[in-house]
Amino acid sequence: MHGLGNNYVIFNQLDDPGNVLEENRYSALSRKVSEINFGIGSDGIILIGESQKADFKMRIFNEDGSEAKNCGNGLRCVAKYVFDHGYTIRPHFTIETLGGVVSVEVEEERVAEKPQVSFVTVDMGEPGLRKRSIPMHGNPDDRAINEFHVFGEQSLCLTCVSMGNPHAIIFTEDVQAVPVERLGPVIEHSSLFPERVNVGWVQIKGPREIGYRVWERGSGVTMACGTGACAAVVAATLNGFVDPHQPITVHLPGGDLEIIWDENGHVRKSGEAAYICSGELIA
Repeated sequence: MHGLGNNYVIFNQLDDPGNVLEENRYSALSRKVSEINFGIGSDGIILIGESQKADFKMRIFNEDGSEAKNCGNGLRCVAKYVFDHGYTIRPHFTIETLGGVVSVEVEEERVAEKPQVSFVTVDMGEPGLRKRSIPMHGNPDDRAINEFHVFGEQSLCLTCVSMGNPHAIIFTEDVQAVPVERLGPVIEHSSLFPERVNVGWVQIKGPREIGYRVWERGSGVTMACGTGACAAVVAATLNGFVDPHQPITVHLPGGDLEIIWDENGHVRKSGEAAYICSGELIA
């Protein structure tokens, strides 16, 4: 499945014990499956299973085998999958991630007389703004808003946000001109971030419109990053670049998302998710 081109191989563990492996095998599985030449090719894998805290549980393993705390595009894929396959008939339900429990709402349309999800809104909760929640070195109670840091020979201004996973946001006049492949890994692996970091570049296009490109921790350049788009809107709001508490359109290489950081402090993300193919993996 994919959300704006951010694509994952989905494993249904809800009622198929054959899809449950020993815990130490998932990292290797994700690396194998994600490899384009000898596997399927993806940004990682997602496991859908039962939860003791929510209606469903989602685990995400990146392309490099590391486990991610959260994934906005992956959440939309999971929400569509469980509704379309009849695991829930309620339009509102919850999904547990390593970064916490999130609420989702699906909008359905009828396809061949069968209801199918066309649009998903995810309540991503409140962003973490203090360095302890990102995590990031420095005074744990401070916020990282417009902080300059040196990476190699380059000084960059960062605004850092946690959306259940860490994001470093950098504002630029032309997001297409940024050497994401060169700068992304340098910042991701900087000692400034003890758990590494996702890196996003933002171009302000108007009070309710931004452009966004991302280097994802563990996956590299991807077509879209849902949590990153949320972090970008939070960072743009904190810096006074966009209208507060209003829907912001985020343009990503894979398509658009609508993000609002509402009056209650929650970030809500709306967009589509889609199937690519289905099949059986022969190990």
